[in-house]
Amino acid sequence: MKKKIKRAPLVGFFAGIINGLFGSGGGTVLVPSLVFCMNVEDHKAHATAISVILPISIISSLVYMKHGVVDFPLTLAVSVGSIIGGFVGSTILRKVPVKVLRRFFGIIMIIAAIRMVF
Repeated sequence: MKKKIKRAPLVGFFAGIINGLFGSGGGTVLVPSLVFCMNVEDHKAHATAISVILPISIISSLVYMKHGVVDFPLTLAVSVGSIIGGFVGSTILRKVPVKVLRRFFGIIMIIAAIRMVF
């Protein structure tokens, strides 16, 4: 447990940099880091990553707002769907077997990577 706590700030720092640069970090960095580097159970890793996204997003959002790059009407519209989707997704998470969760997460990550490259 102590090793996890010692590694956590480094993992968080990396996730924060990725979030600040690309607008992501919770899923793309934290989940694999928590699962594979820190031996956190998959469901807990996903839930922990989501919980960590809030403070990362607040800080990143404040910086983006300061520089005038936030589209507020779009943010509001996307937020409505995201709140509903977040509720549904977090409710479903506990019911999804780890094997299915890993495969689905991996597929989403591969699709995102391909879309970013092309």
